[in-house]
Amino acid sequence: MPLALLALAVGAFGIGTTEFVMMGLLPDVADDLNISIPSAGHLVSAYALGVVIGAPLLAAVTARMSRRTVLIGLMGLFVAGNALSALAPDNGWLLAARFLSGLPHGAFFGVGAVVATNMVAPERKARSVSLMFLGLTVANVVGVPVATLMGQQLGWRATFLGVSAIGLAAIAALAFLIPHDHEHATAKGLRGELAALRSVPVWLSLGTTVAGFGALFAAYSYITPMLTDAAGYAGASVTLLLALFGVGATAGNLLGGRLADHSLRGTLFGGLGALVAVLALFPLLMRTELTAAVAVILLGMAAFATGSPLQLMVMDKAASAPSLASSANQAAFNLANAGGAWIGGLALAAGFGVTSPALAGAVLAVLGLGVASLAYAVDRRTAPAGGRERVVASHVPQEAEAVRR
Repeated sequence: MPLALLALAVGAFGIGTTEFVMMGLLPDVADDLNISIPSAGHLVSAYALGVVIGAPLLAAVTARMSRRTVLIGLMGLFVAGNALSALAPDNGWLLAARFLSGLPHGAFFGVGAVVATNMVAPERKARSVSLMFLGLTVANVVGVPVATLMGQQLGWRATFLGVSAIGLAAIAALAFLIPHDHEHATAKGLRGELAALRSVPVWLSLGTTVAGFGALFAAYSYITPMLTDAAGYAGASVTLLLALFGVGATAGNLLGGRLADHSLRGTLFGGLGALVAVLALFPLLMRTELTAAVAVILLGMAAFATGSPLQLMVMDKAASAPSLASSANQAAFNLANAGGAWIGGLALAAGFGVTSPALAGAVLAVLGLGVASLAYAVDRRTAPAGGRERVVASHVPQEAEAVRR
């Protein structure tokens, strides 16, 4: 694997840290800005809104630019958003800064996935994407706890200055390690990029992402009350257990990338099937502390084993605009975050029990399997007779040749 993937992982680490650290800093921010906790919660929504809007928009409007230049520019926007967050004088300015911080998130992962796959041979594409996502999963193990502790000890503004420093390190790594490239090979302007998203298989792939990761967030959004009320953990232990989730996610991400290079569909179906099983067993696993800890790890492994296959699937179905499609998939991840949390909350509010969000997630995972099966049936029907499903590309890209030379 080329060392350039390290630069993408550093950027992913910074993005993952700033996305999730706000949850741990909400009380500190609310107290400092004299706002309520629910009002401070809008800062999480502002970031997610920035991701959903910025992912396809920035990928489309930068289609004619060098991907290396785009990645550096996106990370520059990320640094600016976090620096402005640290300097925000009131809640309104902080909301705007968080929205700005979220804008480059999806486009960075989208364009980064294309760059990652173009630097390796076809049989290593899924692994290259999983190594970029490694920065995101490691952020949940190391970055978020450390950044939260920094905010609690030095003030929440110090956290965002620290994240800005990570962004600057990522810019240096991108400039030094990512090879110079030409303009996007499929640059057709905004209209041409958007036309690539008219395909039914593309939307089925995006639907699989929304349902599959919606299943994860239906349960994960309410994991704390499950661990304390059902499994009997003390509140102080939750942080360590969430780090275990990050360990499981990291392992699942790496395993999924390796398996997907051998069987993209098989890994996707296997991951979604495992997610159904884990979520369905949550009410039983949450009865003791030991089995609850195992459940948290398995949840991270099952969910993130599907990350690389889903990313590659979308890129394949929109081959003429892979950066835009890949970025749109990141927007789908964030829609899954919001939608899954909402559905899990409905189950909880209906009085079905503290572990009911996990069962709601299991239903969503079954839905994801159904959409993935429909996508597979459409591919079989439209594939040429005697043809074989293409993964992302059947040739070694110019970037990969450049890296090897």
